[in-house]
Amino acid sequence: MPTKTLDQAVAKAKLLPAADQRRIAEELDRYLDELASLREKLEEGVRSLDAGLGRELDIDDLIARANAGHNER
Repeated sequence: MPTKTLDQAVAKAKLLPAADQRRIAEELDRYLDELASLREKLEEGVRSLDAGLGRELDIDDLIARANAGHNER
Protein backbone atom coordinates (compact mmCIF):
# COMPACT_ATOMS: atom_id res chain seq x y z
CA MET A 1 0.00 0.00 0.00
CA PRO A 2 2.67 2.63 0.88
CA THR A 3 4.42 1.99 -2.43
CA LYS A 4 1.15 2.62 -4.27
CA THR A 5 0.67 5.88 -2.39
CA LEU A 6 4.20 7.03 -3.20
CA ASP A 7 3.75 6.05 -6.85
CA GLN A 8 0.52 8.07 -7.01
CA ALA A 9 2.19 11.12 -5.47
CA VAL A 10 5.11 10.90 -7.90
CA ALA A 11 2.71 10.58 -10.83
CA LYS A 12 0.90 13.75 -9.70
CA ALA A 13 4.19 15.58 -9.23
CA LYS A 14 5.28 14.68 -12.76
CA LEU A 15 2.32 16.67 -14.08
CA LEU A 16 3.52 19.85 -12.39
CA PRO A 17 5.81 22.47 -13.92
CA ALA A 18 9.54 21.77 -13.69
CA ALA A 19 10.12 24.41 -10.99
CA ASP A 20 7.50 22.81 -8.75
CA GLN A 21 8.93 19.35 -9.39
CA ARG A 22 12.39 20.60 -8.43
CA ARG A 23 11.07 22.17 -5.21
CA ILE A 24 9.21 18.99 -4.27
CA ALA A 25 12.29 16.88 -5.01
CA GLU A 26 14.49 19.17 -2.87
CA GLU A 27 12.03 19.05 0.03
CA LEU A 28 11.71 15.28 -0.23
CA ASP A 29 15.48 14.91 -0.33
CA ARG A 30 15.84 17.05 2.83
CA TYR A 31 13.08 15.07 4.54
CA LEU A 32 14.76 11.76 3.69
CA ASP A 33 18.13 13.04 4.95
CA GLU A 34 16.52 14.13 8.24
CA LEU A 35 14.74 10.80 8.56
CA ALA A 36 17.99 8.89 8.00
CA SER A 37 19.73 11.07 10.58
CA LEU A 38 16.98 10.49 13.15
CA ARG A 39 17.07 6.75 12.56
CA GLU A 40 20.85 6.78 13.01
CA LYS A 41 20.49 8.67 16.31
CA LEU A 42 17.82 6.25 17.51
CA GLU A 43 20.01 3.27 16.66
CA GLU A 44 22.91 4.92 18.50
CA GLY A 45 20.69 5.45 21.53
CA VAL A 46 19.52 1.85 21.51
CA ARG A 47 23.11 0.62 21.28
CA SER A 48 23.99 2.87 24.22
CA LEU A 49 21.12 1.50 26.29
CA ASP A 50 22.01 -2.07 25.32
CA ALA A 51 25.55 -1.39 26.55
CA GLY A 52 24.17 -0.31 29.93
CA LEU A 53 25.04 3.36 29.47
CA GLY A 54 21.53 4.67 30.16
CA ARG A 55 20.69 6.84 33.16
CA GLU A 56 17.51 7.80 34.97
CA LEU A 57 15.66 10.74 33.47
CA ASP A 58 13.80 13.42 35.44
CA ILE A 59 10.99 14.15 32.97
CA ASP A 60 9.80 17.27 34.83
CA ASP A 61 13.29 18.77 34.65
CA LEU A 62 13.55 17.87 30.96
CA ILE A 63 10.24 19.56 30.16
CA ALA A 64 11.17 22.64 32.20
CA ARG A 65 14.49 23.00 30.35
CA ALA A 66 12.80 22.47 26.98
CA ASN A 67 10.21 25.14 27.75
CA ALA A 68 12.65 27.62 29.32
CA GLY A 69 13.34 29.46 26.07
CA HIS A 70 9.68 29.50 25.07
CA ASN A 71 8.47 31.28 28.20
CA GLU A 72 10.55 34.42 27.61
CA ARG A 73 8.61 37.17 25.86
